[in-house]
Amino acid sequence: MKVEKRHEILFTQLKSYRDYFLYELEDVTEKEAEIIPTGFKNNIRWNIGHVYIDQYLWVQVLTKEKGHYPESFNSWFGFRTSPKNFTADTPSFGQLKALLEEQPAKIQKQYGNRLDEEFEPTEMGMYTLEQVLVRTIYHEGMHTQSILDLKKCIRAN
Repeated sequence: MKVEKRHEILFTQLKSYRDYFLYELEDVTEKEAEIIPTGFKNNIRWNIGHVYIDQYLWVQVLTKEKGHYPESFNSWFGFRTSPKNFTADTPSFGQLKALLEEQPAKIQKQYGNRLDEEFEPTEMGMYTLEQVLVRTIYHEGMHTQSILDLKKCIRAN
């Protein structure tokens, strides 16, 4: 398969999976996005902020280039954070959804011509942006399921 076609398919998948992720948020209210049901560590708002920053963090880990997100996102949505870390400045549920919606196009514009560029491998052995983006799609799927589980629990009570 030609490289250009492979990259086109990757960005189509990135957008398609993001559209599904956002679709699952359409019927969620701001109030529901804040609830942490018994047995869960995070809420829907945290999950969507985490998905947003995860893509940029992995690109940054690989390229060693400064991230294209506010640094404060790490303290709110980074690995091992929780809604307990939220402040009055933490983006709202609506603001996060807007960021998620525009992210695939921004990623494509910023990195679309660099997908096969080789870097020092990450601890997982990934050495291209293409490999990192595939990993972030998998990660987004995990958080899609978390959101589905959260919605189910919130609405059962």
